[in-house]
Amino acid sequence: MSEFTLPIRTDRLLLRQYRFDDVDALVAYYGDPAVARYIPWDPWSREFAVEQVAKRVRRLGITGEDSSLALVAEHEGEIIGDVVLWPADGTLSRGEMGWAFRPSVWGRGYAAEAVRALIDIAFSHYSMHRVIAQIDGRNEASARLCERLGMVKEAHLRQDYWAKGEWVDNDIYGLLAEQWRT
Repeated sequence: MSEFTLPIRTDRLLLRQYRFDDVDALVAYYGDPAVARYIPWDPWSREFAVEQVAKRVRRLGITGEDSSLALVAEHEGEIIGDVVLWPADGTLSRGEMGWAFRPSVWGRGYAAEAVRALIDIAFSHYSMHRVIAQIDGRNEASARLCERLGMVKEAHLRQDYWAKGEWVDNDIYGLLAEQWRT
């Protein structure tokens, strides 16, 4: 298992742990209906953001079934998004990922850069066998991101979960450690 330390630097980003003073930056994009459209929550209020940040500041790594690694992505000192990795089962050999980014940076490759770093951590540090991303079937941007990173669409589950008053399709993308290494 390789070591990694926080923060993580990529070509353009700083991936770091959450801090309590991140609340306003997170409300700025999680409060946007365009961002909230494909995630489980309604647009965030400041109060909800405070609750979420209080949980996420403690998510510093995969140590058990209920743990996660949650990181904010900064570009030039500004928070532009966040990524998270958590175990998909009790063996800790499979991980699941999620992400959200400010609309003003969509299409610039920042999400790919951050998620690529997260995948690398999953495979090189946590020695996971595979990672997945479950996305709303209508979320074409996240589907393109998964494909750009070499993930394979493994399933399209029709009307798989109830979200925000409707049945929603669920697309599952997966990537094996052996694919990542090659």
